[in-house]
Amino acid sequence: MSASLYKASTDAQDSPPRALPGYEHINRYWDRTNDCHAAKILPGEYYVTLRGEMITTVLGSCVSACIRDRKLGIGGMNHFMLPHSDKYGSWNSGSSAARYGGYAMEMLINDVLKNGGRRENLEVKVFGGGQVLAQMTDIGARNITFVKDYLKLENLHVTADDLGGPYPRKIIYFPDSGRVRVKHLRSLHNDTIIRRESSYIASLTELPPQGEVELF
Repeated sequence: MSASLYKASTDAQDSPPRALPGYEHINRYWDRTNDCHAAKILPGEYYVTLRGEMITTVLGSCVSACIRDRKLGIGGMNHFMLPHSDKYGSWNSGSSAARYGGYAMEMLINDVLKNGGRRENLEVKVFGGGQVLAQMTDIGARNITFVKDYLKLENLHVTADDLGGPYPRKIIYFPDSGRVRVKHLRSLHNDTIIRRESSYIASLTELPPQGEVELF
């Protein structure tokens, strides 16, 4: 590599796009494999970018929606799970469970629209909902049912999905192009994903649900 090309590459790594307000806490880094800046989200987080970044996460029972304006390339990803409890009814009954999932979806959609996206241009892809928590065998299926019902009610068409199954997934999303790479993690060398999601779902049962969010 010439000195000028090396400097340009180094400058790109040192100058990530400025995070939109509210996303300063998200872990961002230079991804050498994909030669771009990346944002890594954890359970309960979401991230929206205007251009030039990829978004990645690892899903077990949780679900992620990747949503973008297909004409402008403005898009983002969330990572959520419904609380697991017999007292929660169907998602559209005004239950606490609905507010957790609905909040994750509505905040992502609102931020895409707030930053220039148009609802009629939204492209939606959904992933996750694996059966990986042995003590909660139906939570992945419930997350899948929720996100499908939510998107149907909001009249948002799903252009791609990879849902269910017995394995976790690594998701890499490029909002610029809408491209998604999914890797099925068939062999886990540790229990990080299970511990992370178990801790997250425990926190959901202890905290009050988020307030109502109105879609633009």
